[in-house]
This record gives sequence, structure tokens and C-alpha cells, in this order.
Amino acid sequence: MIKKIIAFILLFQIVSCAELQQMASNLPQQGLSNFEIAGGLKEALDKGITEQVSKLALKDGFYKNQMVKILLPAELQKVDATLRKIGLSKVADEGLKVLNRAAEDAVSEATPIFVNAIKGLTITDAKNILLGNKDAATMYLKTKTEAALYQKFNPVIKNSFRKVGADKIWKNIITRYNNIPLTNNVNPNLTDYVTTQALSGVYKMITIEETKIRTNIQSRTSDLLRKVFALQDKK
Repeated sequence: MIKKIIAFILLFQIVSCAELQQMASNLPQQGLSNFEIAGGLKEALDKGITEQVSKLALKDGFYKNQMVKILLPAELQKVDATLRKIGLSKVADEGLKVLNRAAEDAVSEATPIFVNAIKGLTITDAKNILLGNKDAATMYLKTKTEAALYQKFNPVIKNSFRKVGADKIWKNIITRYNNIPLTNNVNPNLTDYVTTQALSGVYKMITIEETKIRTNIQSRTSDLLRKVFALQDKK
């Protein structure tokens, strides 16, 4: 009986050691310190913001980028289609343009919020991101910044609508549409819609840059990025 107990204990220890070795093999090693790993992840997040988000703040950053261009909400798509059908395509285009201009204005407010989120990255966060899903870095930023960005974007978009005359443009568009026989009147509030779409576009572009770094060695433009993400390649 004692022999059986001893054998069981030895077997348990062997299995436990194997599990520990497997867990250890999943953690970043290869001579890099935890601080280097965290530094590499911070650099990758900075690169996503510099390479992608900053472009959205430029003129046509949203409007001419088909991946994030803000289209009309469902209840206004019929407005757009009807206006184009009766020869008012320029009016419809102008309506779309001011929505995207408002988003471009708002994104310029994003950088300080992202910088604070990146500064707060812990070693545990860095390891989870490195060994996580292909969009783990983007999801980290989204979790840390989405509420603050919404609060920052919303008033900027509202002011942008006034600045570029979007309120007048959309009043003109909707008035024209509502005067068309046999149509149902619409009067949507676009500020929340554009704010949400702008946020979606920001995170989409960060995901694109993150995917490049994770899958394309050429996108790892520093020694630290190459070393850190080489660990991900081996996981």
C-alpha cells in the first residue's frame, strides 16, 4: 500500500513538473527582461497611433479611406438614395463629407488619451498582449480609452458640425427629402452616431497596424520590436 502511495506521489510530481514546464514555455524568455518586453509593446502601440491614427486626423483621413469612411445611418440611407435618384448627388455627397470632417476633427483629440493608456501598461499587460489574440493590443487600448475618447470626441463633433455648417447642410438635405411626395419625414440626431463611427474607425486602423507588426517582420522597424515579437512567433 505504501509503495502504491509513493508511486502515486511520484507520478503526480512528474505530471506537475510537465505542466509547469509547459506553462513556462508559453511565457516570454529568450534573454529579454520584462521591462524590454513591456517597452516593445509600448513601442508597438505608439507605432499604431503614429502610423495610422494620426492619418485619420488629416483632411480626408476618414472621407477618402474606404475602410473607415463614415456612411449614413440606416434611417438616412433612403434619404441619400432618393436624393441621388432625383439628381441631387452633389447635395448627398456634401452631407457625407461633413460627417467625415467632424470625425477628422475629433481624432486630433485622441493622442493624449492614448499616451496615458500606453504609459499605464504593466508587465502583466504586456505579456498578455504579446501572447494574446492578434488584436490583443488594440483591445487593451480600447478597454483603457473608449469611455474617455467618447467624452472627448462627442463635443468636438458637435462643435465641428456647427463650424463647417453641417447643421445647415443637413437641415437643407432633410428639408428637401421631407418635401418629396410620399416620403416619411426624418429628423435624426447625428452627433452620437458619428462619435461611435469615429471611434470604430480609430480602433480599426490600430488593429491594421498591430496585424502588420505581428505578421510581417518588415513592419518591425526597430531592434526591440524585432526581438519582442520574435517571442510571439515562437509561441
